[in-house]
Amino acid sequence: MTDKTWTDLDRDLPDWYARAKFGIFIHWGAYSVPAWAEPIGALGEIEDKTWFAHNPYAEWYLNTIRIDGSPAQQHHRDVHGDAPYDDFLDRWGAERFDPQAWADLFAAAGAEYVVPTTKHHDGITLWDAPGTGTRNTVHRGPRRDLVGDIAEAVREKGIRFGVYYSGGLDWSVTDFPPHRSHDEVHSLRPVDAAYHAYAAAHVRDLIDRYHPDVLWNDIEWPDAGKHRDAGGLHELFRDYFAAHPDGVVNDRWGDTYYDVATTEYSAMKENESKEVWENNRGLGWSFGYNRLESPKEILDASRLARLWVDIVSKGGRLLLNVGPTAEGDIPEEQRRSLEGFGAWKRPLADLAAGTVRADLGDVATDDPWRRDWITADERIVFLGEAGEHRVRVDGFRPEGARVLTGSADVEPGDGDVVVRVHEVGEGPVAVAFARA
Repeated sequence: MTDKTWTDLDRDLPDWYARAKFGIFIHWGAYSVPAWAEPIGALGEIEDKTWFAHNPYAEWYLNTIRIDGSPAQQHHRDVHGDAPYDDFLDRWGAERFDPQAWADLFAAAGAEYVVPTTKHHDGITLWDAPGTGTRNTVHRGPRRDLVGDIAEAVREKGIRFGVYYSGGLDWSVTDFPPHRSHDEVHSLRPVDAAYHAYAAAHVRDLIDRYHPDVLWNDIEWPDAGKHRDAGGLHELFRDYFAAHPDGVVNDRWGDTYYDVATTEYSAMKENESKEVWENNRGLGWSFGYNRLESPKEILDASRLARLWVDIVSKGGRLLLNVGPTAEGDIPEEQRRSLEGFGAWKRPLADLAAGTVRADLGDVATDDPWRRDWITADERIVFLGEAGEHRVRVDGFRPEGARVLTGSADVEPGDGDVVVRVHEVGEGPVAVAFARA
C-alpha cells in the first residue's frame, strides 16, 4: 500500500468484499429520458478528439449536447427542440419501477453487491439530498426516494448495498465550458471549499440514511476538502469506518485513501496489478440506457461469462452496469444476459469467492481461449472452444478432474486429461482439478 497516503486509515479488507467477485452497477437518471448516445466503442480504446464529441455514455448527454457540432447537439435540437435539460427530470416518471423485481433479477444473476447512482454529473439526486431544494427525485419526476427503495429491496435478498456519488463533477454548480478531453475533466471541475461542504453533506447523509457497504465516488474530490482537519475528507472516512467497519471505498477521491482500485472498460489497466481491484463497465458501451444500442453492442450471456472469468483469473471483480429505461424497466436484452449468465455461473460462485490470482506457468492446453483460477483445494481450467482438448496441470491430479459447468466429458490419462467440449453455450466449460 505504498502508493496511498493517509495510511493511518489502513485496515484489513472486509471479508465480504474480499470474497465478492460480481456486483451490479445501476446508472439511472434524467438522462434516461433522452437515452441517446453514439455507440462508438469502449473507453480506453478511442482518442479524446473523437470520444467527447461522439460520447457513447448516455449519462454524459448534458455535456455532449453542449459541444458545438456534435451529433448529440443536433439530435437534441431536432427531437427535443433545445429544451432545457431539467425538463427531462420532470418527464422521468419511473412509473413501472419495481425494486423487488430488480432485486430478484440481480439475485438470479449472482450479484453480491449493488451500487446505484445517487447523484451523477448532472447534479440531480435520487434522494431528498440536503441543499438540493426540489432538484431531486423526491420532489420532481419520479417523486420517490429511489435510493431507499433500491437499498431496501436488495438487502431483503441478502445482497450488500453501496452508493455511487459524483464528487468530482457537478454541472449544476459550475459554469465551465463542456469537457472535450480527459485532461479537462480533471481541470474543469469544482475544487472550492463551498462545493466540498455541499458534497460532503450529501455523502454523510447517504451514510446516515442508508448505511452503505460501499462508498463509490467518481472522478475526484474537491481539493479544498482533501485535508485531515475537522470537516475534511479524512474525517469523513474515519467516521464512516467507525460506524461501518465492513465498509469499502474506491480510488476516485484523488490522492487520499482507497480500499479498491478501479478500471473502466479498457481504461486504467495498470490498476490490474494492484492487490485489490474492480473493473466496471456497462453491458453495452454506455452506462445509462441508450436506445441506439443493439444486440451487437450488448454483451450476451456467453461474452459476459468470458469477461467475468478473465477478470477473476487476474484477481479482480466485475461491477457490471444495468441501464434502466426512464419508465423503470430493465431492457430485455440486458435482462436475458443477466439471467443466462447467472444460470451458467451458479456452480462457480463459491469457488470464485476463494480464487486468487493464478500463476499461468504450469498449465498446458491446446485451447486458444483458456483461463484458470486457483483455490485452496483446486485449479479450475476454463475452455472456450468446442472440440477435443488435452489438458495438463502440474501439481494437480488428473483422476480428480470433473466438469463444473458446461457440456463436456473428461477422460483422465497419464499426466494429461482429455476434455471433449461438446458445445460452448452460455459460457466456457469449467473443469476442476484437485490438488495432488
